[in-house]
Order: sequence, then structure tokens, then C-alpha cells
Amino acid sequence: MLQVALQCRRGDFTLDVAFEAPTPGVTALFGKSGAGKSSVAQLLAGLWRADAGRIELDGQLLFEAAQGLCVPTQQRRVGYVFQDLRLFPHLNVEHNLRYGLKRTPDRSSAIGWQHTVELLDLGALLRRRTAQLSGGERQRVALARALLSQPRLLLLDEPLSAIDTQKRNELLPYFERLRDELSLPIILITHQFEDLLRLANRVVLLEAGRVLAQGALPELSLRPEMRSILGPEASGAVIEGIVERIDTASGLATVRIGSSRLLLPATGLSHGQRVRLQLLARDLIIATSRPQGLSVRNQLSGVISSVADDGEHNVLVGIDAEGVTLQARITASAARQLHLRPGLPVWVLVKAVSLQGHRFS
Repeated sequence: MLQVALQCRRGDFTLDVAFEAPTPGVTALFGKSGAGKSSVAQLLAGLWRADAGRIELDGQLLFEAAQGLCVPTQQRRVGYVFQDLRLFPHLNVEHNLRYGLKRTPDRSSAIGWQHTVELLDLGALLRRRTAQLSGGERQRVALARALLSQPRLLLLDEPLSAIDTQKRNELLPYFERLRDELSLPIILITHQFEDLLRLANRVVLLEAGRVLAQGALPELSLRPEMRSILGPEASGAVIEGIVERIDTASGLATVRIGSSRLLLPATGLSHGQRVRLQLLARDLIIATSRPQGLSVRNQLSGVISSVADDGEHNVLVGIDAEGVTLQARITASAARQLHLRPGLPVWVLVKAVSLQGHRFS
């Protein structure tokens, strides 16, 4: 377990955070620009020193202000992948990676050279200069160099922020493999919700140097603190399930979620796989009687648990639906006409084409 409790003031900015992160596992520090995410990473790496607090990693103190203890950066064994990557332009890929090996205190490497090269698909790039690489390729090299230094903790500071959507989709599977194949604690700093959805076991929400909330993403996805960061258009319930069936004829997968089942595009999914997906509140439709003759493939029965104002003449309706909790954003006018209230049985309609499942091992 990584345990963090830190207070630090830099100019006009004050950081006061406390959170825990599982080891291994991916913990995401999530918030808007200026929330203090990168400041936390600098403190964890020992590049900054906090005014007060402590950092403990698997029982070892890395920082304890009250005792005057601050383990030097080079002794913390923290792998840090910066936003600007910081590769050596005068060296080729192999020599950049060898630099990571030189920093290894124990040459009997737990994360071996061959495993790392294969994990990040770098074999064909070893002789190339970093200036000849694409942005995605440079990102994989920076990751590999950090891994070969045998870190006890890996810090990823906005690793996909400077990459376009197509390159992000190409790179995310490498990060998933990193999470699934290596028993390594990872702190992921991001302001992109898709990074949370695809990668994070645990999430810490930050705003103005403070922790708003922390926990598993499915739980936090329903919290008002998450909505305050995402905004209403991008908010919705995150749920996890198991792929029960792949229908190659229709191109749809059946995913069991609690006691319910959802149909969604089968692209990239396989039978028995654990998946995670988001049901956007703005995409859900509520019916007060069982719908018939619709093209919508998913119909879940449920009971309204809450109806709350959502601004701009809209309401947010909470629904307990067959073992999962959902939120639907509809107009206040529609809510009045349907007489929506807690305890009312309803049906929730979800278009299959609006869903995308992501493998989550």
C-alpha cells in the first residue's frame, strides 16, 4: 500500500492531500489543470520536498517531515515518465533503454530486457534515433526506460496528453498490458476520463490542491464531485461485467452486469472477458411502461431512487436497475409529465451502438 499525506505551499498554491493507493494497481490522480496532480508526482519522486506530512510505500517511509526523513530521489526507485518524455536525442532507442538499466541497483532484473522490449513492441525500433520516432513510439521508449530502472513505483504524468485520438487508441492497449502483466504500483496523472475508464483500479479526485473524493471508479462515477469535473455531458455510470456471448452474425456481445444483460458492439471483446463501460446519463431514455416495437436493443427494468435538479431546466434521475445503479439526464418538463418520483417503477432504454466495452483484467 502507498500511503500519502502531504502539505506543501508553492507561491500562491497550497497543496493539502491525503490518499491511499493499492500496490500493485493503477491509481489515477484526476482533475482539471491546476488541481495539483503533477505537484503530487514531484513530491512522490522526491523532486520537491513537502512542508509537512509523510509518504510510506509498502511499509517503508520515503518521507516523514516530523522526523526530518527524506529519502533522496535516486534511492526511492521511482520511475517517472514526464510529459515531455526527456529521451536522449543523441542516442538511439537501445542506448536510451540501456541508460535505464544502468540505474538498476540490482542487475538481477525483475523486469527483464526481453520482456520489456516485447511488452512494448520495441524490437524493430532499437537501432533508430529518437528523432526518427513518432510521438507514440517515443512514449513507448520512455515507458520502457522507466521500467528497466526496476522501479518500486511508476509515475505517469499525462502520458497521452500530447497525442491525437488515433495514436491514443493505439497506445492505450500497451498501458493495459503494463497494468495486467506487471505487479507494479502505478500512479497515473490525467485529466482525460477515458484514461480512467481504460486503466484505473482506483481514482483520487483533485481540485485546487485538495482531495474531493477517492475510491473505485464505478462508485465515484455517480458522485457529484466527479460530475463537477466532467460536466453533465460527459457524466454517467461506470459499470463492469462479464462477456457471456459473442454473436458474430450481428456483431454484438452479451455482457452480464449484475442480474441484467446488455448488448453492445463486440469489437475487441471475447467470451469470458471482464469489461468496463460507461452509460452516459444523456444517452439513457426512461419509460414508465414496458416499451414495445423499438429499435433500442437494451431495456432494463428498475425503480427510481432519486430525482434532482441538474440545472438548465434538466433533472438527474437515479435508477436502481437490475443490480446496477444508473443516472439519466432528462428535461425537467419530461420528468413532470411522466410524474417521476422515488419509488416509481420504470424501464431504462440504452442503444447498443452508444456503448463501448473495454477489457479490464
